[in-house]
Amino acid sequence: MSRIGKAPISVPSGVTIDVSKSNIVTVKGPKGELTQQVDPDLELTIEDGVLTLKRPTDQKRHKAMHGLYRSLVSNMVTGVSEGWKKELELVGVGYRVQNTGNLVEFTLGYSHPIYFYVPDEVKVETSMEKGKPPTVILESHDNQLIGQVAAKIRTFRKIEPYKGKGIRFKGEQIRRKAGKTAAK
Repeated sequence: MSRIGKAPISVPSGVTIDVSKSNIVTVKGPKGELTQQVDPDLELTIEDGVLTLKRPTDQKRHKAMHGLYRSLVSNMVTGVSEGWKKELELVGVGYRVQNTGNLVEFTLGYSHPIYFYVPDEVKVETSMEKGKPPTVILESHDNQLIGQVAAKIRTFRKIEPYKGKGIRFKGEQIRRKAGKTAAK
């Protein structure tokens, strides 16, 4: 059994947390502001710069909500204080990427380029260095949004298991399949 929900969340300096009566948590910090609706059964308390969540019973639903909302609030605190960063690599011959502001243009071996507008909350940066695969670097204070944008970008060219071509996270390991063997 996971004990994620019981772990306290330490609030760094420069970050303020407000909890309304309807359990809406607002986290403000140097990188931005995030809000999250928390299950009304859970109780949130802030004491001495430490946020704790308490569940009323040990029902399965309460245990699940306890761990979920503790993780979401913890990710919000980390996001507004440090921020989140995801790096994607484009592996394949002729794959290119470039951006102008938040509009990203992908050339992924299709007959046409793919244009994708990244939301304003996410800062996008692309690089094409010689000898390295083209990379897309996403930075934001919202972990859910940055994960959703990265997942959408990955769908443009899914990784194929034979040659390993496609869009992947930096450092991601791909399970490769063996190709056909020639019969004699």
